[in-house]
Amino acid sequence: MAAPKVELTASALLLVATALASPNALAEPTVLPAIFPAPVSIALEQGRVTLGSEVVLVVGSGVEPGIVQVVRATLANAGVRTVQMARRVPANLDRPHLLLSVGDSGAVREALGPSGVTLDANAEGYTIVVRAQGAGGLITLAGRDSDGLFHAAQTFRQLAQRGTIPALVLQDHPSMPVRGTIEGFYGAPWTMADRTKHLDFLGTMKANTYVYSPKDDPYARARWRDPYPAETLKALSTLATTARRNHVDFVYAISPGPTVCFSDPADAQALERKFDALRAIGIRDFYVALDDIEYKKWNCDRDATAFGPSSAEAAGVAQSQLLNVVQADLVAKDRTARPLIVVPTEYFDAKESPYKAALRKHLDPRVVVQWTGTDVVPPAISVPDAKAATKAFGRKTLLWDNYPVNDYAQTTGRLLMAPYVQREPGLSGELTGVLSNPMNQEAPSRVAVAGVVAFAWNDKGYDAQRTWHAAARDLAGGDAQATEALLSLFDTQHLAPTFGTQAWQEQAPQMRTLLDGVRETISEGDALGRQAALASLARQADALAGASDLIRAGTVDPSFVEQSRPWLDALQLWGRALQQTAAGLRAADQQSEAAGRYFAQAKALAGQAAAVQSIPGATRFSGPIKIADGVLDRFIKDAPTLISWERAVPTER
Repeated sequence: MAAPKVELTASALLLVATALASPNALAEPTVLPAIFPAPVSIALEQGRVTLGSEVVLVVGSGVEPGIVQVVRATLANAGVRTVQMARRVPANLDRPHLLLSVGDSGAVREALGPSGVTLDANAEGYTIVVRAQGAGGLITLAGRDSDGLFHAAQTFRQLAQRGTIPALVLQDHPSMPVRGTIEGFYGAPWTMADRTKHLDFLGTMKANTYVYSPKDDPYARARWRDPYPAETLKALSTLATTARRNHVDFVYAISPGPTVCFSDPADAQALERKFDALRAIGIRDFYVALDDIEYKKWNCDRDATAFGPSSAEAAGVAQSQLLNVVQADLVAKDRTARPLIVVPTEYFDAKESPYKAALRKHLDPRVVVQWTGTDVVPPAISVPDAKAATKAFGRKTLLWDNYPVNDYAQTTGRLLMAPYVQREPGLSGELTGVLSNPMNQEAPSRVAVAGVVAFAWNDKGYDAQRTWHAAARDLAGGDAQATEALLSLFDTQHLAPTFGTQAWQEQAPQMRTLLDGVRETISEGDALGRQAALASLARQADALAGASDLIRAGTVDPSFVEQSRPWLDALQLWGRALQQTAAGLRAADQQSEAAGRYFAQAKALAGQAAAVQSIPGATRFSGPIKIADGVLDRFIKDAPTLISWERAVPTER
């Protein structure tokens, strides 16, 4: 058979001719890369640098070996097989060259000069310039300090994922000096392995603080005066080393409040001994937790003599005295020690009170005060809220954000995985930082913590939805299908409760939109519209039913899979129930008696799904798993009433 004749128009011929004359004319366009947390500024320039199989690495003086290891690992993951070392950047860039440097050295000024920029001079700041030149190009990672260069290496890890990096100029530094998590929940503490993984995660997100404060560590609360067993000290030392490698400050918190005698020098000395033992294993940052205690009742008669009858004001004076002694001891033993952190007994709201007035008057101004916002679990935090807290405590506060913690009754059966929202841009002007109180489940906590840390890094440039999606991609190992499956799960765990009856984030907004659309089309649309809506529902039900298997398939972080196991089990059952519901609605639309069978199967599967229980002991409150509750269960229950499907069947004669 003769080949078909193909005719090209004049414009098509011109396009082909242009492509042949200029091979790069139809090349993939250069696009602005997505970086999380969002940098302060990033701008594309002309060209791009392809890493290829060989890169020359130039390491300036004072660069930590650990940072070099991070960069080498990034290059290997990008397909670079050979890394040659050089002492300086040559004039002729015949291959890609990568410069690592700390401080405003001559080499940095020379590398940044052609782009007309200087090194970001803010604490933890860094500058990245990618310049295409000759057969290679120059990539400069310059940190104002070692922390800044480490952050630059984390940004480079994101830039290098595709092997080709666009020419660009990136300037970046954090908005808030303190960013990270406080393991401050009740219930089963994280394991040491969980903490290690979390510290590695914090490093990738440019966080810089982790507070060790599990409520169920007896040596930090009930037996706070007793020394730690040698085995525990060894484990804490290993964690502190992991934290340093990730440029994260490991802060040890102690909770003496339930039994401390504020006026007894022996108790102050017991605190100092505890901190001395931890300082000896490499921990240099400390915290005293005075939350969740009865502060209008003395623990010893001595305090009544020293401070008078028990009251909120007297408690503020007594606590200040003890904290001031500890703060002075920290400085005396380590002149470079960071200030002591305290969470006070009145840790929420910013209302004036005798207790806050006493802290404001008597507490050493160097001591950092934590504050949880307008409530224990606040629905929102505004700049005026933070200003009021600054006034109430006499200093800018460090926000303890009780999200996504799930250790209170309203969170029973839930993972809290909605995006981090309702915190006002501009809070960096009134806060010293933000620490997230995570869930008992470490890996699922990363979804929300990623948002908390990204907000603290750049509150004015923070994009909640994009950061949420980036967290899903990270947990999925970059796999697109697994990412979509995770986002489906996240939507079913979108509800964020408070201590009251009103949640501050709604449940399953994406699913609600879908199911409400199906309801509206059934009630108001025509036959074709109903068929299209029901076909769409069937596809979404298939995706929901298959999401758990995709999450378990191997690319998603194994810790996430294990810690969310009952939620994955329940999600699959609810997905199958929705499949049967969709089939029932299609059958009802076709006036088929099969609708009854489908709806009955959906009801049975929904019953099985609702009976799935959380892992015993994993959280403070155990109970049935909640999956898009109030949305998915309601639709499945209502579905048999949406279309009249019962009809008389003629009897055969």
